[in-house]
Amino acid sequence: MPIETLHVPTPDGPADAIVAFPDGGGRHPGVLMYPDGFGIRPALRELAAELAGHGYSVLVPNVFHRHGPTPLLDLPEHIDRDARPAIFARLMPMIEAHTTELVRRDAGPYLDALAARPQTAPGPVGVTGYCIGGLYAVHTAAAHPDRVAALAAFHAPVGAAGPESFRRITARAHFGHAASDLTSEQFEALERELDAAGVDHRSEIYPGTVHGFTMPDTDAFDPAALRHHWDRLLPLLGATLTD
Repeated sequence: MPIETLHVPTPDGPADAIVAFPDGGGRHPGVLMYPDGFGIRPALRELAAELAGHGYSVLVPNVFHRHGPTPLLDLPEHIDRDARPAIFARLMPMIEAHTTELVRRDAGPYLDALAARPQTAPGPVGVTGYCIGGLYAVHTAAAHPDRVAALAAFHAPVGAAGPESFRRITARAHFGHAASDLTSEQFEALERELDAAGVDHRSEIYPGTVHGFTMPDTDAFDPAALRHHWDRLLPLLGATLTD
C-alpha cells in the first residue's frame, strides 16, 4: 500500500505523520491511528498498510511532535526486556508531558488533515490506538463525537479517560485488553463505568496476552492476538464507516 509522509499544522507547530491508503485511487473511509508510546516505526507502518489494504485511508501522527520529529527514540529492531529500561527512561517524560489538554488540542488538526487527503472519503471516521495511543483515541472520540463513528483501543489504559470523557462518546467502540493489564475486578469496574456512560461498546480480555501484544517488534507480541484484533477492528469499521 502507498505510504506518504506529511506535516500536520497544530497550534504548537507541525506534527509529522504518515498516511497509508489503498492502491488504485478512489476515496476511502478515514481512520486516525494513534501509535503506542514507541511511535512511528516499521511496525506501525505495517499496521497502517494492513488497514489501508482493507480499504481505508489511514493517518498515523507523531503524537510527541513537541519533542521533535520522528524518530524520537533510537529503537532496536526488537524491543525486549533488556532494552525497555533505557527506552522508558527517555519515553516516560514525553508521555507525562503529553496531557489530556494537549491530546485534545491536536485531535482536531489530525482529523482535519485526514479529511483533507484526496484519498479520504467525506463522512465520519474511525479512531484506533495502541497502548497509550488507545487512551488518546478515547479522548479524541470524546472531544469530537460529531466526527468519530468508530473507536477502538488495544492494550490501552482506557479507564484513565474517566466517566466525563466516556459520557461524551457517541462512537461504537471495541476495547481489547491485555490479560496482564487488569484484573477481572478492574475489568468489571470499567465495564460498569462504560455502561453507566451509555457507551455502545464491546470489551474483551484477550486470553494469555501481555501489554503490547499487537506489536511484532516487541517481546510482548502474540500473533494469535493480533489476528483477533483484526477480527474485531475490521467489522467495527465496516459496520460504522461504510454503506
